[in-house]
Amino acid sequence: MNNLRNLPSIEQLLQNATRLIEKYGRPLTLDALRETLHDARARFKLDPETALPSTDLILAQAESRLAAWTEPTLRPLINATGVIIHTNLGRAPLSSATIHAMSEAAANYSNLEYDLVTGRRGSRLIHAEAILQKLLGVEAALVVNNCASAVLLTLSALANRKRVVIARSQLVEIGGGFRVPDVMKQSGAKLVEVGTTNKVKLSDYENELTEAALVMRAHRSNFKIVGFTEEPELKEIVQSAHKAGVPVVDDLGSGALIDTARYGLAHEPTVQESLAAGVDIVCFSGDKLLGGPQAGLIVGKSELLEKIKRHPLARAVRADKTCLAGISATLTHYLKDEAEREIPVVRMMSMKAEQVRVRAEAWREALGQGEVIKSESTVGGGSLPEESLPTFVLALRVKSPDKFLKKLREANPPVIARTENDMALFDPRTVLPGQEEALLAVLKAALLNFNLSRLENS
Repeated sequence: MNNLRNLPSIEQLLQNATRLIEKYGRPLTLDALRETLHDARARFKLDPETALPSTDLILAQAESRLAAWTEPTLRPLINATGVIIHTNLGRAPLSSATIHAMSEAAANYSNLEYDLVTGRRGSRLIHAEAILQKLLGVEAALVVNNCASAVLLTLSALANRKRVVIARSQLVEIGGGFRVPDVMKQSGAKLVEVGTTNKVKLSDYENELTEAALVMRAHRSNFKIVGFTEEPELKEIVQSAHKAGVPVVDDLGSGALIDTARYGLAHEPTVQESLAAGVDIVCFSGDKLLGGPQAGLIVGKSELLEKIKRHPLARAVRADKTCLAGISATLTHYLKDEAEREIPVVRMMSMKAEQVRVRAEAWREALGQGEVIKSESTVGGGSLPEESLPTFVLALRVKSPDKFLKKLREANPPVIARTENDMALFDPRTVLPGQEEALLAVLKAALLNFNLSRLENS
């Protein structure tokens, strides 16, 4: 007869849980056993006819709990969507040199804030600055934890309780509800909007410069304003501001150091162009078009950078040692003119459609099914809206594409793809070379569970 007294005690279970204790530790194993026993008692009270679990079953259920509790929620996956800088998928994959530099910084002590010459305390602010000075020809630079904090810190240091002039057409919102007006307000700056949504004249700026502390431009990286529009060139804005003795800050966001037009895309404004226009401070991201780890970079005039570096908020948003090591390694690729070869996102943008087609054909041959068809890749990451790159994808016609993609997301490693016209599409452009074997293994396993209708070869 079933009786709760027949359940093994915690002590009895612990005596049989040596392997679990060695793997997960005694306290966590104890929690799992207690919860498993609690569930068994609860089921029995609801239905006394329920068979009580054996010791082995309790241990197995506890092990499942332990595995779920300790499994990382942040997992590597395969991006076969064709979106190069996919914000939801972690944006830019890093170069081998960048990964190595970050790993070395994480695994060892370093001279993060130590001067090896004097043997005294140094400053973390110098790391990456020399590379940025050489690469961009700027007087000074600072790395913080992301571009949003770069803008917040800059405005807080230079314009707290002061007027900042910005065009209405640039009061943008980017992903995650980040709004430029809200950041400006948080910094203590007094927002002065000029012009209209679609038309901004140089005179609109000039009329507000006499009492302004800063002029700010925010690059509309994730949308376009088209039609009946007007906006002065950045150089014109800078010249007018400087005549009035007002510095200009450019929130460039995307962090392009290479002209994207060379890859058949629209031109994305570069950091070098902003500096050439005379902008005093440029803020941009490290993990978008730059192709590095998450970081915010502030470059420009040393007089202004010194104020920014000394501001109390600078400590709150400072970059850690792994970020500084990683962004330095990424910037070195640009310094050595090897970005297209070494930085994954730049390599993906530069990849010719024919190169992509060769990989897609190899996948089709390995699977023995599917069709290679023309499609489009996108840059993503809030950069180059409405722009695409010609590509080729492996198209698989399955009974239920959405269910098929769900199966792929549950695989190890998860594979993220897209659907179109009742087909599952896999774009080689965004699949890293070292991931191809794993991708094909996942696809082969998933296809065994689906009825595949072969596409007729074109």
